[in-house]
Amino acid sequence: MLVDLLVINLLTYLIPIQVESPLLFHIYISVIWVIISFKTEFYKVFRYTKVTYVLKLLFRQFVFLFLTLYAFIGFFKQPIISRWMLAVFFISVFISIFVLKFINYVLLMNYRKKVKGNLRQVVVIGKNKKTDQLIDVFNDIPEYGYHFVKQFCPKEDSFNIEDCFGFISESGIDEIYCSVDELTNKEISEFINYVDNNLKTLKFIPDNKNIYTKKLKFEYYDYIPILSLRDIPLDGQVNSLLKRGFDIVFSLIVILGIMSWLTPLMALLIRLESKGPIFFKQMRNGVDNKEFACYKFRSMTPNKNADAIQATKNDMRVTKIGKFIRKTSIDELPQFYNVLFGNMSVVGPRPHMVKHTDLYASKVNKYMVRHLVKPGITGLAQVKGYRGEIEKDHDIQNRIKFDVFYIENWSLFLDIKIIIQTVLNALKGEAKAY
Repeated sequence: MLVDLLVINLLTYLIPIQVESPLLFHIYISVIWVIISFKTEFYKVFRYTKVTYVLKLLFRQFVFLFLTLYAFIGFFKQPIISRWMLAVFFISVFISIFVLKFINYVLLMNYRKKVKGNLRQVVVIGKNKKTDQLIDVFNDIPEYGYHFVKQFCPKEDSFNIEDCFGFISESGIDEIYCSVDELTNKEISEFINYVDNNLKTLKFIPDNKNIYTKKLKFEYYDYIPILSLRDIPLDGQVNSLLKRGFDIVFSLIVILGIMSWLTPLMALLIRLESKGPIFFKQMRNGVDNKEFACYKFRSMTPNKNADAIQATKNDMRVTKIGKFIRKTSIDELPQFYNVLFGNMSVVGPRPHMVKHTDLYASKVNKYMVRHLVKPGITGLAQVKGYRGEIEKDHDIQNRIKFDVFYIENWSLFLDIKIIIQTVLNALKGEAKAY
């Protein structure tokens, strides 16, 4: 923060903004930067923080800075201030802070990976699939700066918690990762007491297989602490408006820029090969499980099983032009009208046919969670490879896991990332795009 403040004030001095009181502007911009930083948690970047989250922090920080920067003109009545130079100042600050933040981020990553510095010594308590995956993360991503030292298995007869504490103390262990399922309540309490008295960091691995996520929301009802299982970012008015605004702008760009000339061309090609409507309309389940008409370019010959049987590999119903538009996902483009009308979003859990929703709602655990938000033209599950035909139970189970993760971890940057990945997948072709 001090380095950033130094850069901001240096640029304030170098760029001729023409304020009546330079000292006032120095104080104003410094105080505003600090307040915004605490509000956006701009400096809360951890060793495991992803680049996309850093970009999100930068975007949020500078949106607020832009608004407060131009508010200075009206609030302090600055008639001679140069609006153009103020814009130059803002862009200069953005580029400088952006470069500094990423230099710091990259240097730290390389320092941990190549020099083996800034390391945290860790042990893992428990032996199961989740603990093994965590150990793989420690070993495979050295830039995080975690040095895995030892794994203890509470299920073994030789396990002794006092010996475990002795090893942790003698080996200079910084962080302890415990699998909740493999410890008794008494052992958990002993670990908590030990770290409190020895200045160690204790973290728990939620490996309950009956819950896909452990993202709990902590809040107070008066003085009573309450934990709720699921915190949904899109329940917030600001996030909801931001996503809806993005959907409207993006869908209008596609409709006016692509659909305006593509629709007549597709109409000609579809009708030349087979008689029937240009668009295919199918009832699907959306937010709150409400049914809506989902639109596509027709890719099959008209048939009575269209609303009951999902397309399969080498499906005889698919036309020649249908194979191409399904492979390239062109058949999905009319759904941007659904987005504009408000019953779909650009990104979200893919809507299923009503018949499939009725089937999986009783068959797949947590299936209905996906209906807490608007369905999308593309989604996290789709870019991760779980699109198209559901061949095995694990296909739908993994799809639901990604859907739930998306719902609980939504951000505009995640949407943009999914859109980019969708375009890349469409260009190179996908195995299940049939």
